[in-house]
Amino acid sequence: MLKYDLHSHSRYSKDGIMDVRDLIKIAKKRGLNGIAITDHDTIRGGMEAVKLKPEGIDVICGCEVNTDRGDVIGLFLTEDIKSREHVKVIEEIKAQGGVVIVPHPFDSMRGSAFWLNDHDAPLIDAVEVINARCIFRRYNDMADSFATLHGKAKVGGSDAHFGAEIGNACTLIEECIDPREAILKRSTVAFGRCSSPVFHVRTSALLVQRRIGRRKVF
Repeated sequence: MLKYDLHSHSRYSKDGIMDVRDLIKIAKKRGLNGIAITDHDTIRGGMEAVKLKPEGIDVICGCEVNTDRGDVIGLFLTEDIKSREHVKVIEEIKAQGGVVIVPHPFDSMRGSAFWLNDHDAPLIDAVEVINARCIFRRYNDMADSFATLHGKAKVGGSDAHFGAEIGNACTLIEECIDPREAILKRSTVAFGRCSSPVFHVRTSALLVQRRIGRRKVF
């Protein structure tokens, strides 16, 4: 089985700091076979990774889009997603041949959580049932239950914003199956562990620091 981390952030995210080259280098050291770079509302990090064509690891261009309902991840993208209305976002992702994943649903600690309901199930391809940044396990358990009930692919992602988080949660994919097809055929397995809550604190501190920096500029 191959190990893919399907949720990570580079410096192109407003709350990220990792250079794309460093992110890929760490992922390889952690023994990952693939990683998706899913920066907030932009594919710049993912496109940079694809252009690098690194040896020994597969890279996927993705984006975590903040919609009117909450975050939606698109993978295998070639263009930025322009809409912010959730149905249109999903349509844009699929128009590019991408797959639609809902990350960290039901996480009440995050204002960006997409609270899935039965009507959403036909629109999406997969549910992130293990997000390493979920502080409480019950949020991942709720996501797992939803995916089981509606027959959706189950994936895992570290949601890494710092190098030490990469690979803490991953998706297992059979070696002979293309990752995109594996998700669409629901033949993925999520596994991993939760990262330390300290990383949430570090992210908050980084955002404050950047806001102060912008005020000084103006």
